Amino acid sequence: MISPTARAIFLMLLGLPLLVGIALLRPELWTLSAAWIGLIGGLIFLDAMIGPALRRFETEVDAPTILYAGGSDPLPVRFRFTSGALPSRLEVQLETNEILEDLPSRGLRGWDGNERRYEFTLTPLRRGTARLVRLWCRWQGPLGLVQKRLIRELGTDIVVTPNIRWVKDEAVRLFSRDAEFGIKTQIERGDGSEFDALREFTTGMDRRAIDWKHSARHSSLLAKEFRTERNHNIVFAFDTGRLMSEPLGGVPKIDRAINAGLLLSYVSLRNGDRTMYFGFDARPGLSSGFLSGSRSFPKMQSLAAGLDYSTEESNFTLALSTLASQLERRSLVIIFSDFVDTISAELMLENVRRLTERHLVLFATFEDEALSSMADAPPETTEDVTRSVIAGTLLAERDVVLRRLQRMGVQIIETRPEQFGGALISRYLQIKKRDML
Repeated sequence: MISPTARAIFLMLLGLPLLVGIALLRPELWTLSAAWIGLIGGLIFLDAMIGPALRRFETEVDAPTILYAGGSDPLPVRFRFTSGALPSRLEVQLETNEILEDLPSRGLRGWDGNERRYEFTLTPLRRGTARLVRLWCRWQGPLGLVQKRLIRELGTDIVVTPNIRWVKDEAVRLFSRDAEFGIKTQIERGDGSEFDALREFTTGMDRRAIDWKHSARHSSLLAKEFRTERNHNIVFAFDTGRLMSEPLGGVPKIDRAINAGLLLSYVSLRNGDRTMYFGFDARPGLSSGFLSGSRSFPKMQSLAAGLDYSTEESNFTLALSTLASQLERRSLVIIFSDFVDTISAELMLENVRRLTERHLVLFATFEDEALSSMADAPPETTEDVTRSVIAGTLLAERDVVLRRLQRMGVQIIETRPEQFGGALISRYLQIKKRDML
């Protein structure tokens, strides 16, 4: 598409007083009016002819096959003119759907031969299917009188899944040689571990692990090695209701919970435990059944990607009752949820209490940084005082709910999003070590 620029329109209007004056005072000089129009029109036509041509312009988009919620990925694009002149400035803009963060238009300068490379940054706002709709490109001619625009229909769909990249990085760190989880291969007796083997006692080992009877028999110090019990049931119950679908630091809470859950899934599957995903909002949704073995992790990833957002209130009575009916043996049930006050949490507390009669429950939630910042803000105005009092009241009610959960025997994790995955892994290892299952 070719259109005149604001400069061309201004030049054409610049001769308007002359044209009006000739029409009113000297009509016989109408040829001057025609000459002005012809001059500007000729310059516009010349600019269109000598400038970079639309038919010689090509674009190449290398779209990624997958995007991760809470992360950013590059989208390499190559702009190329097969021949002819090159524009001094190429303006580009990428049109996407609501899943991706809006991208502003960019003005690109400088060419490498006859091509220019650029990388857009794709940032998903939530899980789902992102779509690259169109790529808009435009440039001006050498005289700045003509603007040429090319619209390329892309129609490319990209699946946005939980942030497995972060999970893999954390898993590598946890299972690396220098990680704490990798160093501590021996667990003390009496902490719910199983006997594995005898080995020669060496410096640095716990003296309480020495087996004196076998040491006397073999005339050398022998120590017992223990291993963590396996085949425990780990249930991940994800609340996908309205509160968990709200953003926290630009990322929905449920996405942050899923990332931490996937990390713990990887660790627990590798440790020989069995894992299960359960999702609910106003009614029970996903129920995966128990999976075991490291090869089941891709399946867990695809199941987590299917946990959709919801605007409905969560029905804990129906959800936790359904979950309890599906569990045949004692399990570690990790509930990823949130609440506002004691009234909204009353049904949750009652149903969690019933679940604790047979299972070990871990309630995982995020620290409400917004309320904390408002409660701790300096009272400079009356509005600040009012806001601080209300925030302090809500935080106090939140503490009441968490204390009631603790009195029921529920394990509690309440921390910031960046520390959530690490806190979850630490609590899991602590539960395994103490043989609480």
